[in-house]
Amino acid sequence: MMKVTAITLGCKVNQYESQAMLSQLAASGFSVCQPDETADIVLINSCTVTAASDHKVRQTLHRARKNNPDAVIVLTGCMPQAFPEAAQALEDADVVLGNSNRSALASDILRYLSTRQRVIDIVPHENGEKFESMQVGSFYERTRAFVKIQDGCNRFCSYCIIPYARGRIRSKPLDELKEELANLGQNGYREVVLTGINLSAYGQELGLHLCDAVEAACAVPEIKRVRLGSLEPEQLQDDVIARLAKQEKLCPQFHLSLQSGCDATLRRMNRHYDTAEYRRIVHTLREVFPNAAITTDIMVGFAGETEEEFAASLAFAKEIAFAKVHVFAYSRRPGTVAYNMPGQVSNAEKEKRSHAMIEATEATRKAFMEQQVGLIQPVLLEQQAEPGIWEGYTPNYTPVHLASKEDLAGKILSVRLNGCQDDFCTGEALG
Repeated sequence: MMKVTAITLGCKVNQYESQAMLSQLAASGFSVCQPDETADIVLINSCTVTAASDHKVRQTLHRARKNNPDAVIVLTGCMPQAFPEAAQALEDADVVLGNSNRSALASDILRYLSTRQRVIDIVPHENGEKFESMQVGSFYERTRAFVKIQDGCNRFCSYCIIPYARGRIRSKPLDELKEELANLGQNGYREVVLTGINLSAYGQELGLHLCDAVEAACAVPEIKRVRLGSLEPEQLQDDVIARLAKQEKLCPQFHLSLQSGCDATLRRMNRHYDTAEYRRIVHTLREVFPNAAITTDIMVGFAGETEEEFAASLAFAKEIAFAKVHVFAYSRRPGTVAYNMPGQVSNAEKEKRSHAMIEATEATRKAFMEQQVGLIQPVLLEQQAEPGIWEGYTPNYTPVHLASKEDLAGKILSVRLNGCQDDFCTGEALG
């Protein structure tokens, strides 16, 4: 039996899809092994959100070939879908497969094994295509389950290649979602994370809403926590927030994609909100969900970003006082509107602004963590950070370390947070 392993680059949607592809291959007679084991087939699920992502894909491919010289190397995911010619040029890959036809994965591998001729199988996305049917019942070495409920994006932010890599919006039918959630609950998962490329758009083409998916997940008795992936902020109107607040299992952690705290920059980005609306949404969330963690992504050095605009973005980030921020520099992507925009910022200036934004947002992160000290929180323990020290997360995704000689993986314990170190709180289990 041939052994297959997966290397996943990028977002939580990719993590889910990698698991679905491994499940598909297992059903076709392959044996799934861990990434550090010698494998006959290495599946690389790629990301292409930035130029740095493409560079990492090339590095990962080269390393996979070096470590597994006789293996079949499969490249799939967003990079070949968005840039098929560039993907075909990566000769370390024996099979190159796009996002739109992953159902052909097993047959493409078998075709390569029988002919030893490279297989290039990239099918363009089409308008009106249906959500790709996927079911994942277990995640290797994970205590929480990711559930992809939405794919594609219609927004066309001026810097973003993802609509070309993922196609238009489409959603998992509610009956399929309920079936998958029930299976995950029966398989012992106590927390699920609902994910999507534009998660906020779930159900639009089906007459449904993201709230329907949240309610379906919360209705599964075995599932104790439901968490949301990244959200577009303007979709969180007051009535939506009020409806979400009725679900006691919904975790008070909201990743609201910001990108910039400057209105002029947001307009050039073709974002669909301004800072006043974003501020109001955050205020409402914090009112309705006590001790909520608001996290985000912030881009620096976007085309045309002046020093004054960056200063406005920096001030807004400090004002909102995010619990955590992913800071990254703008990366030009061929095929996007922003690629040819005037006022491109130098790499040196991007690095300078990145450091300033990271310093400011690390300070708000530290302040948020310190506010957690003294609270008693339910913590889902996941793994050992080191021998005898278990790591887990509170509902608002505060990382917690506590000492125990017992195996606590997958258990939810009541924990008093009694200290804050580096990027986690220390805690003591009660009872």
